[in-house]
Amino acid sequence: MPKPIIEVENISKLYRLGSIGSTTFRESIERWWLRFRGEEALIRKIGTKNSMIPSDDPQVGPEPNTIWALKNVSFTVQPGEIVGIIGRNGAGKSTLLKILSHITEPTEGQAIIRGRTSSLLEVGIGFHPELTGKENIYLNGAIHGMRKAEISRKLDEIIAFSEVEKFIDTPVKRYSSGMYVRLAFAVAAHLEPEILIVDEVLAVGDLCFQKKCLGKIEEISSEGRTVLFVSHSMPMVLRLCERAILLQSGCIKTDGPAEEVTKYYISYGHSCNPTQKIWLSPQEAPGDDVAKLHAVHVLNKDKEPIENIDIREPVRIEVEYWNLQSKLHPTVVLHFINEEGICLFTSNDFNNTVWRDTPRAPGLVKATCTVPGNFFAEGRIFISVAISSYNPNDLHALAREIVSFQVIDRSEGDGVRGEYTGAAWPGVLRPMLQWEITVQSA
Repeated sequence: MPKPIIEVENISKLYRLGSIGSTTFRESIERWWLRFRGEEALIRKIGTKNSMIPSDDPQVGPEPNTIWALKNVSFTVQPGEIVGIIGRNGAGKSTLLKILSHITEPTEGQAIIRGRTSSLLEVGIGFHPELTGKENIYLNGAIHGMRKAEISRKLDEIIAFSEVEKFIDTPVKRYSSGMYVRLAFAVAAHLEPEILIVDEVLAVGDLCFQKKCLGKIEEISSEGRTVLFVSHSMPMVLRLCERAILLQSGCIKTDGPAEEVTKYYISYGHSCNPTQKIWLSPQEAPGDDVAKLHAVHVLNKDKEPIENIDIREPVRIEVEYWNLQSKLHPTVVLHFINEEGICLFTSNDFNNTVWRDTPRAPGLVKATCTVPGNFFAEGRIFISVAISSYNPNDLHALAREIVSFQVIDRSEGDGVRGEYTGAAWPGVLRPMLQWEITVQSA
């Protein structure tokens, strides 16, 4: 049996809150020297096998104001596997990928990487803003160990895949976040890495480009190369991955078949989403210098906060945000997602023509969306909230699955079920449609 292409042995990462770095300069030099002595062609050992003070709480550090982003994480990945890494925000997913990408060092433990790695972790990472798109392709390729002739051979293919041909000679500092992702993924996927590491950054792209990227990932896997894929989208994970690893509080909660792991993740995560979320100040809220979120509420028709709602009753989603400028027209976007991670539909306040044509004065804005009764199927509904502006398209604030509520379908009354009391009624939506019935013959 071939050796694993990735071996992770008891990796932990300690952060000191309010400080940069968790090691001294001398320790950093010692770790660099250990890596240098043990380095072979295309085989990298990341970290050492040091041991630190254990703790019952996996995220409590050995000293005050320290926290374990990862704690004793161990797993192996075989060549050709596509492994999904899932978990809630703050679970340690991005930290793990940064360690495997050699961007940051583990505090203890080690990882052995057998092969060339290409990573797509953050929008614009590895790009120089003053260089053009074409110049950044060469820069990125050189960083990943490619010769200039090899990059030139793939240049046209990379540019065509990215769909930014018109802007390829423009400095990337003028690119939108979506254009950044298109070019960055095109470079990462065409460097012929043995290991491709992709974080949730793909979610920035539009739907068509996401599908294109997923197809490329499947193609890479079919060629026997390895993919580590982080996503909050369970359908994406189920489509791409046969195996998934669930991280919780910096530790591996479960590792196994993707279908079983995602079901477990969805079931244990239901109690973690409140029906309202409030940020007390713009400084702590998601957003940028255009707009920042203030509050999200799930209410019934009487404007009362709810945890559960009868399937026949309407639901009000109230979003409050700070509009910090007067030039752009920010709009609230809601994504309604079911328990399986499927986006049921998206709605925004831009279809309100009065509001669309009204100048946006700075201040606190409240936007309310009402979903009618007899619309959702029973089950848990999660809501992601974004604030965007169009032409150009820019995302100003994003809070994924920030609130949720439970839809309850009772067999009595005038619901879609009628008097049926059997198993769960199929379908992701449950509209009350109009029917006409006539007797054709006696």
